[in-house]
Amino acid sequence: MRVTTKGQVTIPKEIRDRLGIEAGSEVEFVERADGAVELVRGTEPDMRAKALDRSLEDWFRRIEGTGDSNLTADDIMAMTRDRDVRDNH
Repeated sequence: MRVTTKGQVTIPKEIRDRLGIEAGSEVEFVERADGAVELVRGTEPDMRAKALDRSLEDWFRRIEGTGDSNLTADDIMAMTRDRDVRDNH
């Protein structure tokens, strides 16, 4: 697929047909955490929500297990409480 000087691309007919995209349809490009971009028919809130869900699920998979494993739940709670106290004074 080639981008024109105006930043336009032609959506292949098979994809337009599958998504029900026709002249005048609204579409959205949704960027995922891994940098991939999804084309979503913009007039369908459910489709946008599903694309966002997939993007969030992908992001959560990528960050899973990357936290500081030396912290316990009690440590995190104590840090949170301390931050709240500092923010209020």
